[in-house]
Amino acid sequence: MLRFSTAGESHGEALVAMVSGLPAGVPFDQEFLNRELWRRQQGYGRGGRMRIEKDTAHVLSGVRHGRTIGSPVAMTLENRDWKNWEEILPVAAGDPEKHKAVASPRPGHADLPGALKYNFADARYVLERASARESAARVACGAIAQMLLRELDVEVASHTVRVGKAELGRDAAWEEICAVGEREEVLLACVDPEAEARMKAEVDAALRTGDTVGGVFEVVVHGLPPGVGTHVNWDERMDGLLAQAVMSLQAVKAVELGRGITAAESMGSAVHDAIGYAEAGSGGGRFTRFSRERNNAGGLEGGISNGEDVVIRGYLKPISTLRRPLGSVSFETREPVKAAYERSDVCVVPAAGVAGEAMVALTVARLVIEKFGGDSVRELKRNFDGYTEQIRAF
Repeated sequence: MLRFSTAGESHGEALVAMVSGLPAGVPFDQEFLNRELWRRQQGYGRGGRMRIEKDTAHVLSGVRHGRTIGSPVAMTLENRDWKNWEEILPVAAGDPEKHKAVASPRPGHADLPGALKYNFADARYVLERASARESAARVACGAIAQMLLRELDVEVASHTVRVGKAELGRDAAWEEICAVGEREEVLLACVDPEAEARMKAEVDAALRTGDTVGGVFEVVVHGLPPGVGTHVNWDERMDGLLAQAVMSLQAVKAVELGRGITAAESMGSAVHDAIGYAEAGSGGGRFTRFSRERNNAGGLEGGISNGEDVVIRGYLKPISTLRRPLGSVSFETREPVKAAYERSDVCVVPAAGVAGEAMVALTVARLVIEKFGGDSVRELKRNFDGYTEQIRAF
């Protein structure tokens, strides 16, 4: 099974990422990995931390001579801000006078429930791990998963469909979404310039008032054959696994698969995707001659991929740290105070989309490995090709 884990704190020395279960022989692309990390740092409305960090991944194990070797891939991502925090957050006991406590929990963050859970006198240690800085390590792991999927011509990309009340308002073509990921200036990662301008105005309004703004990102998996995932057990369904993976990202409060939200208020005849068939020699899709006029299901039926693009949306709440803080309570006195303020962002929707790509890629890669097996990429591709020949002949 493909597994990954992360370690590290927001202002610690480094983040650590590890991916295990990869087959041997996956071509390793350092430039692609570092670009994914760069993309996560971009976007209009990001805070000062992004001017400090220049994320790159240092690979310690699992890759030799440009290919994976079957053992766990371990990576570190340096926190450049660590030099400003060495005496504040030392591993040893250090000087208590230099400790920078988070004395009043922020509404919407993990501060208060985490302090209660671990019996901390302030929320510093909770903040350090709960921070979305951790998502950089996930992006590094997800980039490795994408390297594997690319060997099967399966691609993953994201774009922004809403910031605040400004919405794209139409479907985006796969080519448009891919073009967003290739930009050198990300802004809000929307495929449509006019919609992006409206989104930028939403961020500007939040910035002027000391507030924050959320939105919606969409992740699309292109080129996945039908039959990945299963309906037979509740915890093996691809839709459930994808929903959990995206929901696990910091600040995501809802997940939509396909047209799940509008489907809930529509008649069945307007929701379900009619099936067509192209006779031999008259076209059809990459994998089968079965076709769909629409993709309201988002590429998933019964927890199984159906050959259409897999479409997942993450609904992102506004960031919890406000320059104009909300009311809170002092940990020490229990008196009403304003919530603590840590340097933060105004809008992170494009960055969350990149993290969403990582989580989706890791989930899809796991299911692909479970279905097709193989200790090497050559064996995996042979099994994949044999299966696609089978469904093409169905």
